[in-house]
Amino acid sequence: MGEPRIAPVEGDFEGVFNTNVFRTLAKHRPLYDRFNRFAGYFLFKGLLPAREREVVILRVGWRSESVYEFGQHTRIGRDAGLTDDEIRRLADESTGGWGEADGALVAFADELCITNTVSDVTWERLAARWSEAELIELLLVAGCYRMVSGFLNGVQVQREPGVAGWPAPTT
Repeated sequence: MGEPRIAPVEGDFEGVFNTNVFRTLAKHRPLYDRFNRFAGYFLFKGLLPAREREVVILRVGWRSESVYEFGQHTRIGRDAGLTDDEIRRLADESTGGWGEADGALVAFADELCITNTVSDVTWERLAARWSEAELIELLLVAGCYRMVSGFLNGVQVQREPGVAGWPAPTT
């Protein structure tokens, strides 16, 4: 990826998080404010446990080919309890090695990103664990981070120094 198509704002802007994604969104301040309220809900007030939310976000970031999204959420995923091996497996075509609960989330993210829907089989797996409100939130989390991944890729937002890229494949 080359230079960003829209450069992030420079300097100190009150209320703007100091990462390139937010500094780029800040070029449209009303949208930045509304986006933060919407996406921030999932991260700080949502119904889903952080670890499970990050399984979905990381898999969606990988399926959307957004190294920036995957890199930022690698740190957040670790903080939420994901292991380095789990994070690596979320960036791998294979869907093996997951328990039932995590496997359902991986299948959900894959299906939604590939087919724009969720199969009945996967929905039933999810509905056995999650409430209707949580299922709605799962769909909106996945959709939100698909949108963010498209924004990041389209604008070519650059990772900050020290932010992880794709995990190294195992040999």
